[in-house]
Amino acid sequence: MQVLVTRPEPDASEFAALCRENRLEPILCPLMQVAFEDAAVDLAGVGALAFTSANGVRTYLANSTDKTLPVFAVGEATAQIAADAGFCEVKTAGGDVETLAGLISGHKQMISGAVLHIAGAARAGDLVAALKAQNIAARRMTLYTMREVEALPPVALFLDLAPDAGWAAFFSPRTAALFARLAHSAGAGERFGNMRAACLSDAVAEAAGALAWRSIDVAGSRNSAAMIDLMKDNA
Repeated sequence: MQVLVTRPEPDASEFAALCRENRLEPILCPLMQVAFEDAAVDLAGVGALAFTSANGVRTYLANSTDKTLPVFAVGEATAQIAADAGFCEVKTAGGDVETLAGLISGHKQMISGAVLHIAGAARAGDLVAALKAQNIAARRMTLYTMREVEALPPVALFLDLAPDAGWAAFFSPRTAALFARLAHSAGAGERFGNMRAACLSDAVAEAAGALAWRSIDVAGSRNSAAMIDLMKDNA
């Protein structure tokens, strides 16, 4: 069963390896590339770090060696990268900005200072505003940018799309929307009708709906393992 992997690196290769472990055939089709900023991280007055993506953790580590602050992560994958990097205290939310803000609010007694959100230039939701609305001091530092490809990769345009051709895996609304936009721009808006879209969340599925798929299916949880289970169980 083929799987178009639309994630940027290094997440694309990591998910591809997980696909192979589960007898799925990954086809790398990254639609964005991450560009990290080179900037000193000012931790003056900061009592905790908040990460809304794995790339937030990666770019922080590229710019700071301080791992003493408690970490609040948006989901399991982000939390795992932080824990593996050596942060001693990592709390995990349910996968979106709203649950992350709620998690931080529920643990504000352990935060002796402001929450620093390490973010990308494009964001889904406003964590800082959500925290300030709950009287929690917070500020944001933008340390990376996701650069979109300008055309659908050839591997997607020339993929063998026989009946029940496999899956396209989408982990963010932005990626799903970009795939649809590029497909339409290439005159390939009807090309993927034999494929199924595996989506990390309802919001991702809504964005994927800009194209006609054989089906649009949502993983049971917001993590890579649940995406694999979704595709295996519906093979």
